[in-house]
Amino acid sequence: MNDKNMKKHPLRWALLAVVALSIAVGCVFSRYGGFGTGPSANADEFARYAAPVSEVAVPAGTRVVALGEATHGNREFQELKLDVFKALVEKEGVRAFALEGDCGGCETANRYIHGGEGTAEEAAEALIFTIYRTDQMAELLSWMREYNETAAPGQDLRFYGFDMQSYEYSLGYLLEEAQRLGIDVPSNQQFETEEDRIALYSEMRKELEAFDGSADTGWALHLVDVLEQNYELGKLIDSPDGAGTRDRFMAQNVLWILGWEEQRGNSRIFISAHNGHVEQAGSYGPDAKVMGSILADELGDAYYAIGTDFFESEVNLPDRGNRMTHTFFSYDPLAKAAATNGLEMCWLDFAQVPADSPLRACIDEPIMMGSVGDAFSPLMYVLPQTYRVKREPISIYDSMILVAHAHPTQIKAKQ
Repeated sequence: MNDKNMKKHPLRWALLAVVALSIAVGCVFSRYGGFGTGPSANADEFARYAAPVSEVAVPAGTRVVALGEATHGNREFQELKLDVFKALVEKEGVRAFALEGDCGGCETANRYIHGGEGTAEEAAEALIFTIYRTDQMAELLSWMREYNETAAPGQDLRFYGFDMQSYEYSLGYLLEEAQRLGIDVPSNQQFETEEDRIALYSEMRKELEAFDGSADTGWALHLVDVLEQNYELGKLIDSPDGAGTRDRFMAQNVLWILGWEEQRGNSRIFISAHNGHVEQAGSYGPDAKVMGSILADELGDAYYAIGTDFFESEVNLPDRGNRMTHTFFSYDPLAKAAATNGLEMCWLDFAQVPADSPLRACIDEPIMMGSVGDAFSPLMYVLPQTYRVKREPISIYDSMILVAHAHPTQIKAKQ
């Protein structure tokens, strides 16, 4: 374009320049969730207190160890489930893993790790949620199965689910329990309406309570609880009360799992869910606390929460009917310090950081942290606060695992 045309239409070229600049600025903003990746915590201090994930340990008296995940679609956060569980099995005597997954589906996986038929991939698919159809989840289940093959009597690992959003697997196992206990109920195919299922739950509860300790009915009664939760949640799932109700039910189920394991002589369990569920001081509103907050109220210091975060995340998310990779930055100074130090994954125990450390401010004061569920909206590139939360780490976690660069999971096709 020659100078004559530029002089002839100066306003047009000025407008094009503004548009081009706006596009460039918008691209930078959407890429980083702002005009930069935020400040870093003191890198030298961070390196002093950061430790390998293999060194994760919990205080004496801990009964529930919770691991959060900042996203549902990064392989590092799924790998951490196995890494942290291994450390707790080997050093802390933990023998139970409980997942933010379907109760009945997780029982299918539990039977697999105890020598049941099928493959690890099929067991992972039974967990119901798409996010668990990954190599990482199959590896976790395979490791638990291999461990159980040589475990001493009573030292086997168990796998539980504390979610209640599906009923098919749990109903099947309840009918199995009814047959074992000699309770006459219809077959699964005879439940033509939802009302038929609800009537069964009520009848089963009456029958099970009538045993009065003369039979082992604990698992069956828990299945009734979960199935009734599923029904109650179904009535609220799209209402403002749905999220709080689900977390309240999940907390009840975690406490049941803890009590069930304690009857076996095991004093602590390991659970895993999204950060938003395990944090110790979160709520959806008045009288609607998240699961971790309920557990912290119930267990006090015996509840130990490990949060996670990323500096940069390429996360696998559902997007317009497909799953696609989107990139986000957390704006977390702790995660940025990990990246600055070249620490791709490390554990920061807040109890080890002294009050006079320059690092302490990033633990005690509000910082921005990444929080991505299993949903995508274009607004996430325009409004970074839609995938970030501003909280004091010390108020919601006891320690954190920081991932510098998180990579997307690869969802496997259904078997």
